[in-house]
Amino acid sequence: MPLLGTTVRLVSRLTAVTTLLICCSTSCLGADAEIQSVRADSDPALDTNASSSFWRGALPVYMDADTMGRPDIKFRTEVRTRWTERYLYFLFICPYEQLDLKPNPNTSAETYGLWNWDVAEVFIGSDFDHIRRYKEFEMSPRGEWIDLDIDLDQPKHEDGWKWNSGFSLSARIDEATHIWYGAMKIPYTAIDDGTAAVGNRFRINLFRSQGPPPARHQIAWQAPMKDSFHVPEKFGILRLVEIKEIKKAP
Repeated sequence: MPLLGTTVRLVSRLTAVTTLLICCSTSCLGADAEIQSVRADSDPALDTNASSSFWRGALPVYMDADTMGRPDIKFRTEVRTRWTERYLYFLFICPYEQLDLKPNPNTSAETYGLWNWDVAEVFIGSDFDHIRRYKEFEMSPRGEWIDLDIDLDQPKHEDGWKWNSGFSLSARIDEATHIWYGAMKIPYTAIDDGTAAVGNRFRINLFRSQGPPPARHQIAWQAPMKDSFHVPEKFGILRLVEIKEIKKAP
């Protein structure tokens, strides 16, 4: 009996350690996790050049775990964001193994159901009192897109795809390095009725779908802890800042 008790305690400790390691992933930081979007002086032509001065001025965050918070380092995805008085910008740097692309892509009109293939996604809301209302922006490696006005309290929230934000994007696939790049340029007025200013905050989450089923990888910045991405209670915070702010350890 003493040996059995020792074994049980050891297994319990190993389980606790495993859980702790999983929750130390970037995607399991909780609702207080924050992204800093750094101000830009002007609105440049949208591009996917991660080495440009515009994108070098951003402070990156990473998606490196699945929707349950389990590490998925192989497809660790870097995301950068900047803002101006008129626009909010995002750049996704997405390593891939095999892309699952929609046949016959159409980049001149939005693609309903784009989430069934490889995409990068931004979920963002400005209403902290009604967190189940937010906007969704998706893009594919070939430049297909869809934007949605989501209200989870509506019976058919998918109908929000009829909304048009006026956002633009740029995408390219680097087959030599197995990385695809996607940039979004979202009108500030599409996500907030107010004026863009330092200190403004939004509720946000970032997602990516990678590869064909049944081995598709669903990658998150903040793990929703469900199969669905639509769990606003798990969103983190995006804050508009003037310059990169280095957080000091407490």
